[in-house]
Amino acid sequence: MKTTTMRKRFMMTGLLALLIPIVLFTPQAYGESYVAGQFGVTLPQSLGNGTATQDGIDGLDISDQSLKSSALVGAKLGHYFTKARWMGIETGLSYTTPHVEEGSITFSGPGGSVTSPTLSGLSQRIITWDIDVIFRYPGYRLQPYLGIGPSLFFASLNGPTAPPGQSATSIGFNVEGGLRYYITRRWALFGEGKYNWARMDYSSNHSDPNADPFGFRATYSALGLSVGISYHF
Repeated sequence: MKTTTMRKRFMMTGLLALLIPIVLFTPQAYGESYVAGQFGVTLPQSLGNGTATQDGIDGLDISDQSLKSSALVGAKLGHYFTKARWMGIETGLSYTTPHVEEGSITFSGPGGSVTSPTLSGLSQRIITWDIDVIFRYPGYRLQPYLGIGPSLFFASLNGPTAPPGQSATSIGFNVEGGLRYYITRRWALFGEGKYNWARMDYSSNHSDPNADPFGFRATYSALGLSVGISYHF
């Protein structure tokens, strides 16, 4: 009985000796700011729910237009609050080129539908500015996080025979989630997934004889997958 009691005391003492340094000396997350760079891929859905806005054919529905996957680059700046270590705010810019694939377009309305001949693809470039509220689990090295907020999209379309092209500036939203791993107190690696959505309104350029005159409105949505590195201060 005495041997068993001594063994239990020895195990408890050893356990306490192991836990005390962890509790006392393991750094915890606290209020901080950070800058980050990232790169990855954009996986877009088709431009959907399209409606023509061009003079003479406005109001006609447009068939979905397939988009190509694209490289993605971006940078962001964020801050976690001192009194709420699990909450912060983040702003970021990203650039991607989900081009419109070659294909035909079907216009439909009360009088029926008409399908165009096969059209060459269009170059689409999108710059997105996000402002998000971020929530994280304030652990030590590994920190999962979620964010949501509005986005401002600056987009352009250019065809091979219409250098001026078209442009759209639209308000949408984004949702993001990821994991950040602190290599040191200052440097961290992260992997992230982000979903973007906006109703793009490509303005008509019928006043410019050298530009593509076709104006339309369509829904843009895409999943972005990226990795990056951040510096915390």
